[in-house]
Amino acid sequence: MGPFLIRWMVTTIAVFAAERLIPGIHCPTFATLLGASLLLGIINAFVRPVLLLLSLPFIIVTLGMSIFVVNALLLLFVAMIVPGFQVDGFWSALFGSIVISVVSIVLSSFFRASDGRLRPITHHPSMKKANARLVE
Repeated sequence: MGPFLIRWMVTTIAVFAAERLIPGIHCPTFATLLGASLLLGIINAFVRPVLLLLSLPFIIVTLGMSIFVVNALLLLFVAMIVPGFQVDGFWSALFGSIVISVVSIVLSSFFRASDGRLRPITHHPSMKKANARLVE
């Protein structure tokens, strides 16, 4: 349950940042923000991989830029379902999805280690070190 709550918190902060930075995204209450971020996380976990697989030829041709379009469409879909969460148009959704992606990547690069401190993902204490020697 802990990793799910951390992921939900990261998504909530990312959606809040997009709501503050992009003028076309509106979220009137904190409960609406929590609901929108929860639904966005669920959709990103289950629907987004299928959409990315179906749009793989476009992703290859556009060198990955169409992933932003998929993210924007999912953000618009969340705005249609969650009452109170509003995205004014495609461009607001596109820029909002970029902000959400950047903030999520930055915040997800940290997590709680077993000692309770935040550590970069590359310094987890449970990672085993290779027993190798340097050959010169």
